[in-house]
Amino acid sequence: MSEALVAAEAPGADIPVPGASGARQFWRRLRAQRAALVAAAVVALLVLVALAAPLLTALEGQDPTTYHPALVDSARGGVPLGSFGGVSGDHWLGVEPQTGRDLFARLAYGARVSLSVALAATLVQITIGVAVGVTAALGSRWVDQLLSRVTDIIVSMPLMIMSLALLAIVPSSFPRPVLVALVIGLIAWGTVAKIVRAQTLTLKGLDYVSAARLSGWSAWRIARRELLPGLAAPVITYGALLIPVNITVEAALSFLGVGVKPPTPSWGQMLTAADVWYQAAPQYLLYPAGALFVTVLALTVLGDAVRTALDPRAASRLRVGTGHKDPVAAAATSPGDGAKDADGARGADAAKDAKDAKEGTA
Repeated sequence: MSEALVAAEAPGADIPVPGASGARQFWRRLRAQRAALVAAAVVALLVLVALAAPLLTALEGQDPTTYHPALVDSARGGVPLGSFGGVSGDHWLGVEPQTGRDLFARLAYGARVSLSVALAATLVQITIGVAVGVTAALGSRWVDQLLSRVTDIIVSMPLMIMSLALLAIVPSSFPRPVLVALVIGLIAWGTVAKIVRAQTLTLKGLDYVSAARLSGWSAWRIARRELLPGLAAPVITYGALLIPVNITVEAALSFLGVGVKPPTPSWGQMLTAADVWYQAAPQYLLYPAGALFVTVLALTVLGDAVRTALDPRAASRLRVGTGHKDPVAAAATSPGDGAKDADGARGADAAKDAKDAKEGTA
């Protein structure tokens, strides 16, 4: 019953397709976007590389921490021997300057760190943001005011400066990837809370929520049964867009030396060590930078596609002025209606011509 009321009240809602669930409609809209399919394939490949990093490095016969001093030219400051940074059958992407560590192994394990830290930080942000936003919207006026002011303080905090301060004072014995994920998540949940609070206040005014409240349901039951399903679309959309942002933040923190510590490989850490090798060994800089660029771009495109698939009205707004007709609207318009509109327009033009002729005669 709740779903029927939402479909009836939502402006511009899609015409329901018989036998198709909401999930099927979402996947159909997502598959219709070619850029989304390409981005999803890239993300799936990156996740596969991250998960299979031990298997891939074992297949190569290398690991991310073993030094190979014989593969670098100590007379030239540690530049890798051979062409393209020491690319060979044993080292698929070459070796690291000075140390001779395998670049492919470090990139594969760095993908694990970057993706896992970003995903964990996003989950922390969403969990805290949803809890605070729903509590503020459903609580009393004083609870709402208190949580809103706390959220404003969190939003106003500069993420990078606060992260630098917190990461610098925590003992080095604490697992660094876990610490980075917690710090990012605990500092950057404010925007999620604001979005969830605003959406919850909108959902509170709908008939099915009012009916549940009049039925004597508790606030927790209303939130769990009626509000959280309605919050899924904006939360999933914003979460998909947060992952590339958190990847960039983790890379920046590692680049500044307060993120993931050696010997654990990280793309940001590799960029830090490569800043003096961009001329002698440019591949050492290009590989992690290219991996970061492709990952962030693919996740951003995929997140935008998820937003469009979950909100059909966004796709309709994007079609305005492009000359493309909405297939749902086109199917809802019958030829008879078009003929009636054309006849009405011709009648209005004839009346206008007659009026102009009468005024000219007078």
